[in-house]
Amino acid sequence: MENPYVGILVNDTLFDGIPQGKTIYEAIHYYSEAGKEYGVIPCYFRIQDVRMDTMKVRAYIPSGEHYVLAWIDLPKVIHNRAIYLDHASYDTLESWTQHGIILFNRWNRYSKLLIHQILLKNDSIRPHMPGTYAANPINVRMMMNAYDSLIIKPTNSSIGRGIMKMDRLGTGWRLIYPASMRISNRIWRQIRFSKQLPISLQKKLKNRSYIVQQCLPLALYDGRPFDLRISAQRDECGEWGITGIVAKVASRKHFLTNVAQGGEVMRLPDILAREYPSLDPTAVYQQITDFTMRVAKHLSAELPHLADIGLDIGLTSHGFPLFIECNSKDQRYSFKEADMMEEWKSTFYKPIAYAKFLLDGGTPVY
Repeated sequence: MENPYVGILVNDTLFDGIPQGKTIYEAIHYYSEAGKEYGVIPCYFRIQDVRMDTMKVRAYIPSGEHYVLAWIDLPKVIHNRAIYLDHASYDTLESWTQHGIILFNRWNRYSKLLIHQILLKNDSIRPHMPGTYAANPINVRMMMNAYDSLIIKPTNSSIGRGIMKMDRLGTGWRLIYPASMRISNRIWRQIRFSKQLPISLQKKLKNRSYIVQQCLPLALYDGRPFDLRISAQRDECGEWGITGIVAKVASRKHFLTNVAQGGEVMRLPDILAREYPSLDPTAVYQQITDFTMRVAKHLSAELPHLADIGLDIGLTSHGFPLFIECNSKDQRYSFKEADMMEEWKSTFYKPIAYAKFLLDGGTPVY
């Protein structure tokens, strides 16, 4: 029997780059390698390439060392690596599932506030969660009374765009914010104020949805805060596991650890050995693993078809894990930047392995 296709749903930019091999941070050759190992053929298409009346899709399929466009039967299992924010797309993806298609990571841009509220339902996760509320003037002032440092970030952005920081300075406050929402922003502005929130902040809160959070007491490397990007994925048995852990250290210019915003990637063992030699690395990794598995399993029990996430987890100086946020479309390139090539490769193998598991009739483990 011919190997079945596994669909990889992608955005326009990646789709257009496939013929020239310009797929940015999606190393699709690893999908192909994994396909050979698991006896499936990855193919690539966009939401507009599907024809539900015929259950066909116009997709890029491998042909030797290249890819060609061809009409094929819509794959029974699809991994979503595109982001759609509109209701029409949500309804379209939902209609696929009603026709018997298994689409994992079907929706991958959840509100940060929704994720926070879901995780608060779990008693074992709650102690790891920062104080978090919808950001409006009343809630921001309430948080100012409770904490000396706050983070304000858009509920639906990624890679550090639009994040602001507020710090208490004596009897007043300082607001640090980016000049633009662009990824390439390199200009940071500051405003000092006492009681009334700055007009610029009030306008931002009015025009866009934000959350306000307690600024977590993150452990430091070389005087700079760091956090962890953890790839958690389902495997060939349908079970959650950790594919890789990489540390992200904030730049010296500002507080963000995101690689796209100038953060530096490092291996966690190197940080622990240099900065926290009194901590037992095995015990720290066990705490991280236990916490990550609790989060992944709890979220997947609440959110349909979740199978591939990137968690941003902080650590205190005592090695206690702290939840920062969950990315349902994991930007895996931090592993490549840290020269963790086996982990980088595995992040592409695992979704194909899980797709094969689903094709064989497997049921995910919760």
